[in-house]
Amino acid sequence: MKKYLFSLLFGTLFSISAFACLNGEKMVLANQEILYVDLDGEVPYGHQIGGKEELEEFLVKLKKGYDKTKDVDYLSDEGYILILLGRYQEAIDLYRRIETLQPGRYSTASNIGTAYELIGNNKEALKWIETAVKIEPHSHLKSEWIHLNILKAKISGKSISSTDLIGKDFGNGKAPKSTLSKDDLQLLKMQIFYQLNERMTFVKPKDPIVAQLLFDLGNIALLMNQKYDAEKSYLQAKKYGLENPVLKERMKLSSQTLVKNKKRIPGNLKAAEEFNWISIMFSVLSLIISGFIIFKFRKKIFSWFE
Repeated sequence: MKKYLFSLLFGTLFSISAFACLNGEKMVLANQEILYVDLDGEVPYGHQIGGKEELEEFLVKLKKGYDKTKDVDYLSDEGYILILLGRYQEAIDLYRRIETLQPGRYSTASNIGTAYELIGNNKEALKWIETAVKIEPHSHLKSEWIHLNILKAKISGKSISSTDLIGKDFGNGKAPKSTLSKDDLQLLKMQIFYQLNERMTFVKPKDPIVAQLLFDLGNIALLMNQKYDAEKSYLQAKKYGLENPVLKERMKLSSQTLVKNKKRIPGNLKAAEEFNWISIMFSVLSLIISGFIIFKFRKKIFSWFE
């Protein structure tokens, strides 16, 4: 009997371990369905959203949910889905309606600002993002100052630099340089990551702002000796259109580490997703086996507690 208990315990622990692979940020809609679950890590790829058909299904469900409950959260989530579908003006109109129904919501200001930016109205976007920051200054790991800098840089029409976007520059030498402490570097890294992960959901290659921020993210990772993260961020920066000799030099500093870790760490997002789905399949299988063992020996197990 002990061996069966060991199997049960192993199956349960294995199940927990497998699901822990998917422990990045997630978004749960008002109807309690999950829109996305991000992969864990500090290299951004954007939220992993389903296809158009799936998003359209979410819209239908959210509309029905609002008709039934009159809960504004359903409308807000509907607006976010509209943005994901590229129906920006519809989203703006919906959020303006929400603002009349329930003024001062952070999600309204934040999402309508995003929608305005995506249609190219940066001045209106800046106004709404500033409002969002006033409503909830601690949101998004207190990273919205980067979003404000992005919009100001766009409005100015000047060339984009690290100083414009994050108020810092890591030099033009072979290796990045900074006077920031390790804690300050880690905080800045997570704030840039958060902004990029949001932005890369909507903005696809090539884009100079995303490319520059990815380069800065790689620089911070390299300064912290997180060479795998640095290499992946640099590769993303190149994909988004960044071309300069400094990028090439800094990629060389971490390329050897990437080769060493290639076998033990998923080398790209697709591989990482496959890795997680395999883990989930094993997890489900272990739960089934555990359930069977409990059912088959339930009388003996329950007798122990009598």
